[in-house]
Amino acid sequence: MQVILPEVNLKDAVKVWLKEDTPSFDFGGYVVGEREETAVLLCKSPGILCGIPFVEAIFQELNCQINWLYPEGTLLSPICKVAYVQGKVKDILLGERIALNVITRASGISTQCKNLEKIKKAKGWKGKIAGTRKTTPGFRLVEKYSLLVGGASLHRYDLSSMIMLKDNHLWSVGSVQKAVTKAREVCGFSMKIEVECRTVEDAKAAAKAGAEIVMLDNFSSDALHIAAAEIKVHYPNVIVEASGGVTEETIGDFMGPNIDVISMGKLTQGYSVVDFSLKILKEGKNPENPIVKD
Repeated sequence: MQVILPEVNLKDAVKVWLKEDTPSFDFGGYVVGEREETAVLLCKSPGILCGIPFVEAIFQELNCQINWLYPEGTLLSPICKVAYVQGKVKDILLGERIALNVITRASGISTQCKNLEKIKKAKGWKGKIAGTRKTTPGFRLVEKYSLLVGGASLHRYDLSSMIMLKDNHLWSVGSVQKAVTKAREVCGFSMKIEVECRTVEDAKAAAKAGAEIVMLDNFSSDALHIAAAEIKVHYPNVIVEASGGVTEETIGDFMGPNIDVISMGKLTQGYSVVDFSLKILKEGKNPENPIVKD
């Protein structure tokens, strides 16, 4: 999974994060100095390990070396050692908080995705669970990558990835037909068009106009399956997406034979983080907790 991230993108992101966190003087670095030290990265709550390429890029930018004990996507059981970081102590601590901010959030997203995949498997549903464009400005690359590690689909990455015509587009233009026709003029054959639909009639109009995907938005689970079945009768090849009001507790109710995709903004908005910490090792002392798994 790491190979899909171009190195230049990683370096650009890391430089922005480091400049934001230390815009002028590194006062703490002055206190600890430049002696060589080793730090251990600890996982303190259960979850999927995610964010390795970003953490590596952070410490590489600071001339530190990191040695991972587990591969990306591993289910971690606390408390365990995840990696060792070596370098000048001031540089290790310069990257500490940024690295932890990334790995806790990335792992949180991936863990949530894995939990939903378990529900999907138990239900025997063959569709896709997808994230949305409801991402944190400046942090989208991490959040979208974390969806992939967790087994979810990305949906569209940005406004240039796929055309989604939402309620404001439709109201502004005046009709579903006009909106889809204008969108096709600029996207040609190489991009899909999706239309957000509040009624079965809108979904049929969108499919008839040439949209490849119709999103049934804020339908109850019962109404959703009735609507999806009706759409598939007339347009069997259209992709039917369910969205709005879906939670981990209710997602199973939205899974059905006529639903191809379930999208959730909560995947990148309402997730719990996985707890990690970074501790400088001192000879003869075990960091953080006496019970640590190697």
